[in-house]
Amino acid sequence: MIRTRVAVFVAALLTLSATATAGASAAADTEPVRFTLPKPSGPYKIGTVSLHLVDESRTDPWVGAPQKRELMVSLWYPARDVRRRPLAPWMPRAAADRYLGSLGLAPGSVTFGQTSGHEGAPVDRRLGRLPVVLYSPGANASRSFGTGVVEDLAGHGYAVVTIDHTYDAAVVEFPGGRVTVNPDGELTDFDKAAKVRADDARFVLNQLAALQAGGNPDADRKKLPTGLRGALDLRRIGMFGHSLGGAATSSAMYADQRIKAGMGLDGAALGPVVDGGLNRPYLVVDTPGKGGMATNPQLRKFWSNLRGWRLNLTLNGAAHNSFGDDALILPLVAPLLKLSSQELRELVGTIPAARALAFQRAYPRAFFDLHLRHRGHLLDGPSRRFPEVRHTR
Repeated sequence: MIRTRVAVFVAALLTLSATATAGASAAADTEPVRFTLPKPSGPYKIGTVSLHLVDESRTDPWVGAPQKRELMVSLWYPARDVRRRPLAPWMPRAAADRYLGSLGLAPGSVTFGQTSGHEGAPVDRRLGRLPVVLYSPGANASRSFGTGVVEDLAGHGYAVVTIDHTYDAAVVEFPGGRVTVNPDGELTDFDKAAKVRADDARFVLNQLAALQAGGNPDADRKKLPTGLRGALDLRRIGMFGHSLGGAATSSAMYADQRIKAGMGLDGAALGPVVDGGLNRPYLVVDTPGKGGMATNPQLRKFWSNLRGWRLNLTLNGAAHNSFGDDALILPLVAPLLKLSSQELRELVGTIPAARALAFQRAYPRAFFDLHLRHRGHLLDGPSRRFPEVRHTR
């Protein structure tokens, strides 16, 4: 499933009435809505570092020459000695203000708070080399919207890289406060975007190889965390994403054999991978109702061409924005935007936010544990802990 609205506030605006829009504009006179992520469940402290990467081999496919393709990514990892290391913001300030402003909301009307990631903290090398997971967000969204599931993976011993796909993301903030947005206002060419994102993922993997060897691929030569060299296990790489990020995951796997396992959260399949299939593990997570396996012929064809381990999970009661931080943010801002209960259900379903969060914390980790660490049994079949999850093989 791919919808033009993936990030939480865009969905809200697409469903708003004129009255709701007026109510949002008046929000500047009210106390800000405050969002704070729940603490991760893992045993390890978390470090994070953002990197500015420039692909000198590619002209940016969205804006053309002479601009080279540049990305912002964040690396999340288990850390030690986090004292005196500040917590990273959920979204950088200039990006957050630009994002809210583009939606008719006053800067500061929603405050996103901090993550559990300590900026630049040393890598915990006691864990040995860390399995690596890439994360690609939905269309018109930001890498920030996957922070909850990503930092939870890091707290359980993974190195996770979140990618902002410049010019298809709603906003991307680069060093110095420079913010880029989609020049067309909204992504519409999903086939092109899936290919561009697959190329982005391959480029990021190349930069991780440079990091592993002790290099510094950051375009601004940012100081890297102590212990990063040699900390990554590039023989154990997975990838997952939400919506278009799911399509990007399957496309990247098709293009690059380094990615050993992939997972799409209410995503789709686009491009050559639909007919070509994959010979490595893939997990399709679906929602009941609109889109998904039931009504998407391309996704069904992709499914039929999977030649490795495969599983289809349906999260009953969920809707498209039940995955990622949207599931927690949207109920908070619904009064600010004067969303009706029906509009809210269309966005996040009827599943309680706590259950959506429980799914996010359990199932991606179970998938990568199984295929990158060869352990765990949650995916063997239905679980009494998760009666809302339906299995199809």
